[in-house]
Amino acid sequence: MFVQTETTPNPNSLKFIPGKTVSNQGSFEINNIEDTNNELVRNLLSIDGIKGVFLGSNFISVNKDDGISWDNLKHIIISLINDYYSGGKNLVINSDLNEGEHDLKEIEKKIIKILDQKIRPAVAKDGGDIKFKEFKNGVVKVQLQGSCSGCPSSTLTLKQGVQNLLCHYLPEVKNVEAV
Repeated sequence: MFVQTETTPNPNSLKFIPGKTVSNQGSFEINNIEDTNNELVRNLLSIDGIKGVFLGSNFISVNKDDGISWDNLKHIIISLINDYYSGGKNLVINSDLNEGEHDLKEIEKKIIKILDQKIRPAVAKDGGDIKFKEFKNGVVKVQLQGSCSGCPSSTLTLKQGVQNLLCHYLPEVKNVEAV
């Protein structure tokens, strides 16, 4: 198996593409080793300098501390991913860990639809994700995950990309904030 890597706009995040399905149940971000029993994620988070792991449908984004070089981490991460899949596993995540659906207002459903169809694919290309959190008094609150979390260009993306798009389609939206 050949694991490819791609840089992201966040210098402290690297996207690993194993060429196999990673998650068939949405995306997940894990920043604390105690928050998961998943073998691969626990192994990745146990590497000194790794701050978080983001699992997308077909990629794994790994976030590191500022002072550590990717040269020191990349080969270890690729080796762990190869070992995981060569051990006979087909997926990293195959059960839904997402929060349960709650009753959404019509405007919230429209916001989520725009995020899912127009924004999430672009954000996933950079190794991240965006999740709707709430809409109140014209303000949409979202959570940036994976490579987008802590990325120097995430504020620009949020204001010029996400906010402009949501305001264009939904006049009720006045502002977008990250939580």
